[in-house]
Amino acid sequence: MEHQIKMHILCEDQARMGFLDKKFSGQHGFSIYIAEERNLLFDTGPSDVILYNAKLAGIDLNQADMIVLSHGHWDHTDGLAALSQAGITTKLLAHPLVFRDRRKPSGEFNGMAMTRDQAMEKFNLIESPGPYRISENMWFLGEIPRINDFESQSTSFYYVEHGEKYPEFLPDDSALAITTPKGLVVVTGCSHAGVCNICEYAKTVTGQEHIHMVLGGFHLLDDSEVVEKTIEYFKKQKVEYLCPNHCTALPALSRFYMAFKIRRFGVGDTVTVG
Repeated sequence: MEHQIKMHILCEDQARMGFLDKKFSGQHGFSIYIAEERNLLFDTGPSDVILYNAKLAGIDLNQADMIVLSHGHWDHTDGLAALSQAGITTKLLAHPLVFRDRRKPSGEFNGMAMTRDQAMEKFNLIESPGPYRISENMWFLGEIPRINDFESQSTSFYYVEHGEKYPEFLPDDSALAITTPKGLVVVTGCSHAGVCNICEYAKTVTGQEHIHMVLGGFHLLDDSEVVEKTIEYFKKQKVEYLCPNHCTALPALSRFYMAFKIRRFGVGDTVTVG
């Protein structure tokens, strides 16, 4: 029997149409539960919404072997408090810089609420700046080399360290890479590092050249040149399934639909590979 990977979307900006007894809730953010060799919760969304949606989906989050954070923004991490309060105290894997004091151009806090000390107290914290092998077929990629000339080229955000402001390019932005007989499955949180950069590094880390699926946030907003170059990249890669979700704006989604006939998944959807 062929091995299957099941990915259950627990937080996303939109929810699928449910039923009278299953009214899934969408919130700005991202979280996905992956059932593979090990059960993994990738990102936690911004609140306790993942507990609500997981219950409706019949998923016991106590069975998660590990929580992995894609990067240190509130909409991907602030569900940690709800998980801890629910008694879920498993391993927590992240890049060491997820705990930075991040700010929007206005000065508004844009990082994660939980501090490093709190994370160490509530979870079994594992910090990895580079690739971390979670299982035989699954890697946390760590910091992504930014090798192309069109992604992650500028930022209006900043972080504060020792009272000084510095441009925030989110070096902690990471992703998951899963090897399958059909090719790589790349799961992204927001793709601040650039979804093409992420895919290239996933190939380097895993040694698998063909990309079968890319699912998650693509961080493509209104920059048409970046969108067009990203589409060109994926056409060359001959990816079978492109699933842009969180932080992918309507102009980019429209272009991706015209180029690839994509499907956008929402909370309550289950994506199966294998």
